Amino acid sequence: MAKVTRDDVARLAGTSTAVVSYVINNGPRPVAPATRERVLAAIKELGYRPDRVAQAMASRRTDLIGLIVPDTRQPFFAEMAHAVEQAAAERGKMVLVGNANYLDEREVHYLRAFLGMRVAGLILISQGPSEHAAAEIDAWDARVVLLHRRPDAIDDVAVMTDDIWGAQLATRHLLEHGHPYVAFLGGTEETPKSGDPVTDHVEGWRRAMLESGRSPDGHYHQAAYNRYDAYQAALKLLAGPERPPAIMCATDDQAIGVLRAARELRIDVPGELAVAGFDDVKEAGLTDPPLTTVASDRQAMARAAVDLVLDDGLRVVGSRRERLRQFPSRLVVRRSCGCGG
Repeated sequence: MAKVTRDDVARLAGTSTAVVSYVINNGPRPVAPATRERVLAAIKELGYRPDRVAQAMASRRTDLIGLIVPDTRQPFFAEMAHAVEQAAAERGKMVLVGNANYLDEREVHYLRAFLGMRVAGLILISQGPSEHAAAEIDAWDARVVLLHRRPDAIDDVAVMTDDIWGAQLATRHLLEHGHPYVAFLGGTEETPKSGDPVTDHVEGWRRAMLESGRSPDGHYHQAAYNRYDAYQAALKLLAGPERPPAIMCATDDQAIGVLRAARELRIDVPGELAVAGFDDVKEAGLTDPPLTTVASDRQAMARAAVDLVLDDGLRVVGSRRERLRQFPSRLVVRRSCGCGG
């Protein structure tokens, strides 16, 4: 059977191949509704399938968006990747996902691979200082949008959450339960990376402690950003001589590890230990007790990132364009903090 071509569709629909192209690509010129219906009916009757490879070669762009994340095994990144995929589908695009595994060389590998495929744009959830990634981005003619994190080395448009305010809200809430202080479970670095959201989580916790007249000194503890390492760190911390009365965790995944350690040590949460997390992953509402946490609108953030990577979409403020789209944080109160809800 001969391959069905765009010419065949145009002949059956009684229109030009250019109009068929406008229907298939939703532009760049409008098509009258009746004409569009004839073209779509002809496509269906003939079983026409556009040659996406040929289209990409002609336009030097594909219908793909590249998305690079540190690790989709982490619930937050998995949910963010899903939100980006949904938002891209609404725009008729598909998403290629690369896991950097918290390694600079893997991040650069996926940058080169995706940009070499001539993706329509690239969304980067960076995981480190990103000097090498910045050099790679500069070498390509590509639109890049940073999501969740904005390293100093990369000056592209960013979509982020107000992480400082979110951590302040959660820490204040724990302090309002009458605890003498709130400990913080952060990352494994002595000094978190610049541009890392966890840096802002630490800053929000510090501000809330200081504004309440409490010193944060000596109350910062380290653990990797996953439940398994956080569980091991919490076992040592909670079994030690200076068990904290409340813990604010940099991520929900860490908080889940803390809850598991507390249960194993027969420490009542929230009666003897209050716990709060950050991210409001879906599992946070299913822990025992349900986890108090900080939420952001991931769907809106993902949609904004996709819109920005496909269009310009930035407001002009004075004579310059915005470089940052920031979304608010909100406190989600559940039982792990001591509230009855």
